[in-house]
Amino acid sequence: MRFKFAAAIVAALALAAGPAMAQARFPGKPVTIIVPYPPGGSNDTFARELGKRLGDAWKLPVIIENRAGAGGSIGAALVSKAAPDGYTLCLLSSSFTTNAAIQPNLPFDPVAGFSPVAMVAKGPMLLTVANNLPVKSTLELFAFARKNPGKLNYGSSGQGSTNHFATELLMDAAQIKMTHVPYKGMPPAVTDVIGGHVDVLIASAPSIYQHVKAGKVRGLGVTSLGPSQLVPDLPPVAQTGVPSYSFELWWGILAPPKTPHEIVAQINADVNRILATPEIREVFMREGAEPVQMSAEKFAATIKSEIEGWKKVAKEANIKAE
Repeated sequence: MRFKFAAAIVAALALAAGPAMAQARFPGKPVTIIVPYPPGGSNDTFARELGKRLGDAWKLPVIIENRAGAGGSIGAALVSKAAPDGYTLCLLSSSFTTNAAIQPNLPFDPVAGFSPVAMVAKGPMLLTVANNLPVKSTLELFAFARKNPGKLNYGSSGQGSTNHFATELLMDAAQIKMTHVPYKGMPPAVTDVIGGHVDVLIASAPSIYQHVKAGKVRGLGVTSLGPSQLVPDLPPVAQTGVPSYSFELWWGILAPPKTPHEIVAQINADVNRILATPEIREVFMREGAEPVQMSAEKFAATIKSEIEGWKKVAKEANIKAE
């Protein structure tokens, strides 16, 4: 009788320990990171660099799968509907929150539909103006815009894009008005600000900084709240008349909803260790970003807060999806 009782206890303990042991062994098979954009962009680069190093740490393959389409929604939806076991992840960028603010019919819930794992990088955008515009500082731009209401225009890579939101946020902070000129992507917008056909353009460092250094376009400041090591020769816009202004691009890893906390915490810790290395910092800097070590909880709060904030900006500026 005592033997049967002892055996029952052992069996119960084994059942209770089963899930914990399974999670402790994560990963036990290859992990897939879905990039919801075509190969070659920053999302793809970051996913491949992190995937390679995670694979080395886990001693298992990390597969990078590009599933582009619908502004990133197709790939994101696949991850949102995947098994919550940590074996299917997604590397998204800050356009995830701006899209969520203006697209009410997404095929997933942008907050409840994911388990945020880790923010991996952040980077500022640059406030630039055409060389033929008679302003050489952010304060001069604001003064010119106030004296000439409606005369200036600004470009973006499209309706509802991150730089569209960044510029609307700036106009609200500075109390100025400019006319929006949306383009089909960033290259034509950059071409037109260089040619003087567009007055103002907020763009990512990789897409515009080389032209600033070459003197083809005038850089006025960076959109980060503080100075940026990526663009050390330009001051933060926040330090020149709009102290509340801040806009930074980010990239991060999300898992399906209800992924166990233990798995999320393990991936977060492994990613953060990789982000602390000089090698990954060098790679990210080339893409206009700096590594960011952040807890999963803080990343989740950031996503929720940004979506709520961008919804307010979209309503006030009448930003709608194309």
